[in-house]
Amino acid sequence: MRRKLAAGNWKMNGTLTRVTEVMALCAAHQAPSVDVLICPPATLIPALATATTDHAVAIGGQDCHAAVSGAHTGDISAHMLADAGATHVIIGHSERRADRGETSADVHAKALAAHTATLTAVICIGETLAQREAGETLDVVGTQLRDSTPDSATGENTVIAYEPVWAIGTGKVPTLEQIGEVHAALRIALTNRFGADANAFRILYGGSVKASNAAEIFAVPDVDGALVGGASLTAEDFSPIITALENA
Repeated sequence: MRRKLAAGNWKMNGTLTRVTEVMALCAAHQAPSVDVLICPPATLIPALATATTDHAVAIGGQDCHAAVSGAHTGDISAHMLADAGATHVIIGHSERRADRGETSADVHAKALAAHTATLTAVICIGETLAQREAGETLDVVGTQLRDSTPDSATGENTVIAYEPVWAIGTGKVPTLEQIGEVHAALRIALTNRFGADANAFRILYGGSVKASNAAEIFAVPDVDGALVGGASLTAEDFSPIITALENA
């Protein structure tokens, strides 16, 4: 059985005062039956990794460079994230693809770097509203999955996160049927490529997940958890999502 995952992407939010929120989350979920991950800004990784050492909350990064080191001002390598205490890293989030022009080839290289640094890569894929309305969703996410995921991917070192771009931070959520269609297609694509090992890959849904809709989303087949944005910033908002996943 795949162990489900509730992952929080804080994006460019949070200072050291947020440590208390993570500790409150740890207190509320001392022995969760699902994995819990928080991906804060890089400035907070060492502090949160230290604070959660004896707790069931993992800490991850939001991006990494494909190179181990070098003349890349402002960038952080996967090895640096691991050295700071991270165990995971988000790769290819739609905001990186759109704002920074990252291609699936870039994401592929970063995922390889994450694996080399023994980090779990959370590879994000998803379609825009225009692509959804044009009926291109399955082609778009299938191509992104194929081109972003390296051959070194396994169920242990890679998580796939389906995030329809048009649903991120908008309050809009695809229908349960639409979510199920994409997740089923992704499972089939993973099976075609990785065989029986595909059953070990976790596929998360992301896009305006909150306490009020988490349970119904988690009931959809092949939804193994969520990549949560704004609702992961406080223990009050994120905790019921974790609980909903435990009860799914």
